[in-house]
Amino acid sequence: MTNRSTFLTALAVAVGLAAGAASVHAGGQSTGLTYLTFSGPVALPGVTLDAGTYAFELADPNNSSIAVVVRDRNRTRPLYLGLTMVVPRPPGIGNRSTVSLGEAPRGEPTPIIAWYPSETGHGLQFIYAR
Repeated sequence: MTNRSTFLTALAVAVGLAAGAASVHAGGQSTGLTYLTFSGPVALPGVTLDAGTYAFELADPNNSSIAVVVRDRNRTRPLYLGLTMVVPRPPGIGNRSTVSLGEAPRGEPTPIIAWYPSETGHGLQFIYAR
């Protein structure tokens, strides 16, 4: 158990450093930073987010616009870092940042299917294991 705990701590630190470095290197490029508030629990691949406000942004907008990092409201703790697939923005949702939600069995958190950063013509679909 200690080895797993140490590994998870090291992984969290590495993700935090990588995400912090990506922010520093952004150099004026839009990261798509968006604060989204959820009234109930939601899920991303491998993680459940409790009700609350979270910061969604591109991990490295200069290199790849498909890696997304989700942090706590204060952007001090990374909660999710993963690859996505580019999908077209559905007609009628405008240029606001938003997410699309999937369906979940009763008692399970609602999965976030895709995030649509503001001012983009596309969205980023999260990749769930089958």
